[in-house]
Amino acid sequence: MPSASRRRVVVTGLGALTPIGNNVPDFWEAMMEGKSGAAPITRFDPSRLRCQFACEVKDFDPTEFIDRKEARRMDRFSQYALVASGEALRDAGIDTDTLSEEERDRTGVVFGSGIGGIGTLQDQILEFGEHGPRRLSPFLVPMMILDIAPGHISIQHGLRGPNHATVSACATGNNAIVDAAMIIERGLADVMVAGGTEAGVVEVCLGGFDNMRALSTRNEAPEAASRPFDANRDGFVMAEGSGAVILEDLEHAQARGAKIYAEVVGFGMSGDAYHVSAPHPDGDGAARAMRMALKTADLSPEDVDYLNMHGTSTPLGDIAETKAIKKVFGDHAYEMSLSSTKSMTGHLLGAAGAVEAIASILAITHDTVPPTINFETPDPECDLDYTFNEPRKREVNVALSNAFGFGGHNTCVVFKQFEA
Repeated sequence: MPSASRRRVVVTGLGALTPIGNNVPDFWEAMMEGKSGAAPITRFDPSRLRCQFACEVKDFDPTEFIDRKEARRMDRFSQYALVASGEALRDAGIDTDTLSEEERDRTGVVFGSGIGGIGTLQDQILEFGEHGPRRLSPFLVPMMILDIAPGHISIQHGLRGPNHATVSACATGNNAIVDAAMIIERGLADVMVAGGTEAGVVEVCLGGFDNMRALSTRNEAPEAASRPFDANRDGFVMAEGSGAVILEDLEHAQARGAKIYAEVVGFGMSGDAYHVSAPHPDGDGAARAMRMALKTADLSPEDVDYLNMHGTSTPLGDIAETKAIKKVFGDHAYEMSLSSTKSMTGHLLGAAGAVEAIASILAITHDTVPPTINFETPDPECDLDYTFNEPRKREVNVALSNAFGFGGHNTCVVFKQFEA
């Protein structure tokens, strides 16, 4: 159990906009069916790139949720954040139109992105190059900057509590959840909207990762390209979308009769201090983050039932994370269930941690472990139980969610079935 000296933090709402589902129920159903969100890119002509596919958000019309004029003044990453956070607030039963002045001051937002409005930035640089500075949009800066996503959420819902953005590459979504939980623990807010958002399916972004040789180039079968832990994996699949969770002080949630999905009981963070993009080959930083998470949760390794791995489908990353798990969990590493939901969603970069936190919370809710799809060929260095190809029913009382980022950022969040 968490220390009695800090407020308990629970999850009361979920929102997701992903390549395999534009809301939480559809997202969960698609995971249970083992669906892949990867397909040839439709947003631009990818013929100049080696990687010509991605996990795009599908059938999305922002004007169903956002005023048309306002939507034109937002990059897609902000649109995604507004949609996911709106679903999470509704799911939590929070009608922001009826909040009192005090409640508005006690409700905040921590929402992050790895690269922010890169689509806007790319388009405006091209406009500048062709026509000069007078043709730049006056909305360039507020469309591009990372912190505008939590700003939009705050403005739309009148939330005046703590408000900022996190950015730690692919650990961003987890860091947002950690920051929001700590804000509630310290008594600075009662309710926080936390999550991550990304709209990186943009030519310059794909091109950059492509030239790093970080992306899969399985153009002939994109739906099978994201294959974490498979011996023939050849890189990650770029994805986009957003995930949002409503975190709440336990007493506040109980007083308003909120449903409780799970409790945030611990988290860990570390730095590799090793390389700008490659993980530490022995998983040293990842192991330290997981150990810290278990310590703050006052749990032993044997208490963990499920771990949603970072598992990007890169040759180095999957092995390093596997090594880290063996370091932390010992023999129990072979007893608990693991999976990488990136096999289905692709890699949502700054939104990955938030979307995968939702998958971990739903694993607790449904006592079901999502699968790692596309497995065909064993890798002798990846020899744990990754829940290949099919979901598995089992008791999930404690779930961990890992997220790691370029620069050596490592994060781990611990969710536990709520006990009054």
